[in-house]
Amino acid sequence: MNERIPPIGTLTDRVQLRRREMVVEDEAGHGVLYVPLASAWARVRSLSGRQDSSADGRGVAISHVVVLRFRSDIGPGDRIVYRGRNLDVVGAADLNGRRAYLSCTCSETSFTG
Repeated sequence: MNERIPPIGTLTDRVQLRRREMVVEDEAGHGVLYVPLASAWARVRSLSGRQDSSADGRGVAISHVVVLRFRSDIGPGDRIVYRGRNLDVVGAADLNGRRAYLSCTCSETSFTG
């Protein structure tokens, strides 16, 4: 998460923040529901991508860094939606220790065929 402090004018990507909630299902199990928290301005950058095969399908995993104004209600397990893509938060940390910016490491996974 060693990323330099961004100028406020570079937070030009609109994202939606979602909280992960566990819900009880009628069949005695549980499911995951992502509840919208807020919309925010952020800077989204792709870091890396990899492709692998699993069972009879192909998977693609892309890692991202999302920088936004500091907030304490985002953490691992939550989700950031960017241009219709679901970015799962893997880690979140104060970017410079002054509670000005939050840097989230995110993972996006998709499967085909």
